[in-house]
Amino acid sequence: MARSIDLDHIAAALRSGPARLSSDYDLNPEIKLPPGRALRHAAVLIGVLDDAVILTKRASHLKHHPGQIALPGGKVDATDASAEAAALREAHEEIGLDPASVTILGTLPAHETVTGYSIKPVFARIETEFQAVPEPGEVAEVFRVPLSFLLDAGNYRVEQRRWRGVWRQFYVVPFGPYYIWGATGRMLKALCDQVAS
Repeated sequence: MARSIDLDHIAAALRSGPARLSSDYDLNPEIKLPPGRALRHAAVLIGVLDDAVILTKRASHLKHHPGQIALPGGKVDATDASAEAAALREAHEEIGLDPASVTILGTLPAHETVTGYSIKPVFARIETEFQAVPEPGEVAEVFRVPLSFLLDAGNYRVEQRRWRGVWRQFYVVPFGPYYIWGATGRMLKALCDQVAS
Protein backbone atom coordinates (compact mmCIF):
# COMPACT_ATOMS: atom_id res chain seq x y z
CA MET A 1 0.00 0.00 0.00
CA ALA A 2 1.34 3.45 -0.94
CA ARG A 3 2.27 5.71 1.93
CA SER A 4 0.19 8.83 2.47
CA ILE A 5 1.76 11.94 0.98
CA ASP A 6 1.26 15.43 2.43
CA LEU A 7 0.04 17.39 -0.58
CA ASP A 8 0.31 20.68 1.30
CA HIS A 9 4.04 19.97 1.74
CA ILE A 10 4.32 19.48 -2.03
CA ALA A 11 2.39 22.70 -2.64
CA ALA A 12 4.84 24.55 -0.38
CA ALA A 13 7.77 23.02 -2.29
CA LEU A 14 6.25 24.25 -5.56
CA ARG A 15 5.98 27.78 -4.14
CA SER A 16 9.46 27.79 -2.63
CA GLY A 17 11.34 27.82 -5.95
CA PRO A 18 13.46 28.52 -7.69
CA ALA A 19 12.31 25.72 -9.94
CA ARG A 20 14.46 24.81 -12.90
CA LEU A 21 12.85 25.11 -16.32
CA SER A 22 12.40 21.78 -18.07
CA SER A 23 12.27 20.78 -21.70
CA ASP A 24 12.58 17.82 -24.01
CA TYR A 25 16.12 19.14 -24.63
CA ASP A 26 17.37 18.99 -21.01
CA LEU A 27 19.52 15.93 -21.57
CA ASN A 28 20.54 16.98 -25.07
CA PRO A 29 22.53 20.22 -24.81
CA GLU A 30 23.90 19.78 -28.33
CA ILE A 31 20.47 20.60 -29.77
CA LYS A 32 20.36 24.33 -30.47
CA LEU A 33 16.94 25.96 -30.39
CA PRO A 34 16.23 28.89 -32.70
CA PRO A 35 15.89 32.21 -30.87
CA GLY A 36 12.48 33.86 -31.01
CA ARG A 37 10.69 30.59 -31.70
CA ALA A 38 6.91 30.69 -31.32
CA LEU A 39 5.51 28.09 -28.95
CA ARG A 40 1.88 27.00 -28.64
CA HIS A 41 0.59 27.04 -25.07
CA ALA A 42 -0.87 23.97 -23.37
CA ALA A 43 -1.54 22.74 -19.85
CA VAL A 44 -1.75 19.36 -18.12
CA LEU A 45 -3.23 18.28 -14.81
CA ILE A 46 -1.11 16.36 -12.30
CA GLY A 47 -4.20 15.38 -10.38
CA VAL A 48 -3.80 13.38 -7.15
CA LEU A 49 -6.62 11.22 -5.82
CA ASP A 50 -6.04 9.05 -2.75
CA ASP A 51 -2.25 9.33 -3.06
CA ALA A 52 -2.24 8.38 -6.75
CA VAL A 53 -1.75 10.45 -9.91
CA ILE A 54 -4.28 10.05 -12.72
CA LEU A 55 -2.70 9.29 -16.11
CA THR A 56 -4.07 8.29 -19.49
CA LYS A 57 -3.04 6.10 -22.37
CA ARG A 58 -3.66 7.92 -25.64
CA ALA A 59 -5.79 6.25 -28.29
CA SER A 60 -3.83 4.22 -30.84
CA HIS A 61 -5.43 5.90 -33.87
CA LEU A 62 -4.27 9.43 -32.99
CA LYS A 63 -1.96 11.20 -35.44
CA HIS A 64 0.35 12.52 -32.71
CA HIS A 65 1.78 10.33 -29.90
CA PRO A 66 -0.58 7.36 -30.40
CA GLY A 67 -0.64 4.90 -27.53
CA GLN A 68 1.67 6.99 -25.36
CA ILE A 69 1.13 7.74 -21.68
CA ALA A 70 0.01 11.28 -20.91
CA LEU A 71 -1.36 13.53 -18.22
CA PRO A 72 -4.86 14.85 -18.95
CA GLY A 73 -4.51 18.14 -20.79
CA GLY A 74 -4.17 19.96 -24.06
CA LYS A 75 -3.99 23.31 -25.79
CA VAL A 76 -4.89 26.51 -23.97
CA ASP A 77 -7.87 27.96 -25.86
CA ALA A 78 -8.67 31.64 -26.24
CA THR A 79 -11.69 31.07 -23.99
CA ASP A 80 -9.55 29.71 -21.13
CA ALA A 81 -8.91 32.28 -18.39
CA SER A 82 -5.59 30.63 -17.48
CA ALA A 83 -3.44 27.54 -17.89
CA GLU A 84 -5.12 26.16 -14.77
CA ALA A 85 -8.55 26.64 -16.37
CA ALA A 86 -7.34 24.89 -19.53
CA ALA A 87 -6.01 21.91 -17.54
CA LEU A 88 -9.34 21.55 -15.73
CA ARG A 89 -11.36 21.87 -18.94
CA GLU A 90 -9.22 19.31 -20.73
CA ALA A 91 -9.38 16.86 -17.80
CA HIS A 92 -13.17 17.16 -17.86
CA GLU A 93 -13.28 16.55 -21.61
CA GLU A 94 -10.76 13.68 -21.65
CA ILE A 95 -11.62 11.71 -18.51
CA GLY A 96 -14.87 13.16 -17.15
CA LEU A 97 -13.30 14.82 -14.10
CA ASP A 98 -15.61 17.46 -12.59
CA PRO A 99 -13.60 20.69 -12.15
CA ALA A 100 -15.64 21.46 -9.02
CA SER A 101 -14.02 18.47 -7.28
CA VAL A 102 -10.47 19.71 -7.92
CA THR A 103 -8.39 22.01 -5.71
CA ILE A 104 -5.37 23.50 -7.46
CA LEU A 105 -2.30 23.47 -5.21
CA GLY A 106 0.35 24.96 -7.49
CA THR A 107 2.14 24.83 -10.80
CA LEU A 108 5.52 23.90 -12.18
CA PRO A 109 7.44 25.98 -14.72
CA ALA A 110 6.35 25.44 -18.31
CA HIS A 111 7.91 22.51 -20.14
CA GLU A 112 9.03 23.00 -23.76
CA THR A 113 8.51 20.07 -26.13
CA VAL A 114 10.20 19.07 -29.36
CA THR A 115 6.81 19.53 -31.04
CA GLY A 116 6.73 23.27 -30.29
CA TYR A 117 4.55 23.41 -27.19
CA SER A 118 5.03 25.19 -23.88
CA ILE A 119 3.15 23.00 -21.40
CA LYS A 120 2.21 24.26 -17.94
CA PRO A 121 1.92 21.40 -15.39
CA VAL A 122 -0.85 22.11 -12.85
CA PHE A 123 -0.62 20.19 -9.58
CA ALA A 124 -3.96 19.55 -7.83
CA ARG A 125 -5.86 17.51 -5.27
CA ILE A 126 -8.92 15.63 -6.52
CA GLU A 127 -11.26 15.86 -3.55
CA THR A 128 -13.72 13.07 -4.29
CA GLU A 129 -13.65 9.68 -5.99
CA PHE A 130 -14.98 9.76 -9.54
CA GLN A 131 -15.79 7.33 -12.32
CA ALA A 132 -13.38 8.05 -15.16
CA VAL A 133 -15.07 8.34 -18.56
CA PRO A 134 -12.38 8.18 -21.26
CA GLU A 135 -13.12 10.34 -24.31
CA PRO A 136 -13.06 7.64 -27.02
CA GLY A 137 -11.58 9.90 -29.67
CA GLU A 138 -8.50 10.60 -27.56
CA VAL A 139 -8.16 8.29 -24.55
CA ALA A 140 -7.85 4.50 -24.59
CA GLU A 141 -7.39 4.04 -20.83
CA VAL A 142 -7.32 5.93 -17.54
CA PHE A 143 -5.13 4.56 -14.76
CA ARG A 144 -3.39 5.57 -11.53
CA VAL A 145 0.22 5.56 -10.37
CA PRO A 146 1.09 6.00 -6.66
CA LEU A 147 2.42 9.49 -6.01
CA SER A 148 5.08 7.99 -3.74
CA PHE A 149 6.39 6.01 -6.73
CA LEU A 150 6.62 9.16 -8.86
CA LEU A 151 8.37 11.09 -6.08
CA ASP A 152 11.11 8.45 -5.75
CA ALA A 153 14.05 9.57 -7.91
CA GLY A 154 15.31 5.98 -7.97
CA ASN A 155 12.40 4.99 -10.20
CA TYR A 156 13.57 7.25 -13.03
CA ARG A 157 16.22 6.38 -15.57
CA VAL A 158 17.61 7.92 -18.74
CA GLU A 159 17.15 6.16 -22.06
CA GLN A 160 17.77 7.20 -25.64
CA ARG A 161 16.28 6.88 -29.13
CA ARG A 162 17.15 8.16 -32.57
CA TRP A 163 15.10 11.22 -33.45
CA ARG A 164 15.56 13.05 -36.75
CA GLY A 165 18.80 11.20 -37.35
CA VAL A 166 20.42 11.89 -33.97
CA TRP A 167 20.35 10.17 -30.58
CA ARG A 168 18.12 11.94 -28.08
CA GLN A 169 18.11 11.14 -24.36
CA PHE A 170 15.02 11.38 -22.15
CA TYR A 171 13.67 10.37 -18.75
CA VAL A 172 11.50 7.29 -18.30
CA VAL A 173 9.62 6.10 -15.22
CA PRO A 174 8.12 2.69 -16.09
CA PHE A 175 5.25 1.47 -13.94
CA GLY A 176 3.89 -2.04 -14.48
CA PRO A 177 2.83 -2.32 -18.12
CA TYR A 178 3.04 1.46 -18.60
CA TYR A 179 6.10 3.05 -20.22
CA ILE A 180 6.00 6.67 -19.06
CA TRP A 181 8.49 8.78 -21.00
CA GLY A 182 8.94 11.92 -23.11
CA ALA A 183 7.34 15.14 -21.95
CA THR A 184 5.17 13.32 -19.39
CA GLY A 185 8.18 11.57 -17.88
CA ARG A 186 10.15 14.83 -17.80
CA MET A 187 7.36 16.83 -16.12
CA LEU A 188 6.91 14.15 -13.48
CA LYS A 189 10.70 14.14 -12.92
CA ALA A 190 10.54 17.93 -12.51
CA LEU A 191 7.90 17.46 -9.80
CA CYS A 192 10.08 14.83 -8.11
CA ASP A 193 13.11 17.14 -8.21
CA GLN A 194 11.22 20.15 -6.87
CA VAL A 195 9.79 18.23 -3.93
CA ALA A 196 13.24 16.77 -3.11
CA SER A 197 15.04 20.14 -3.22
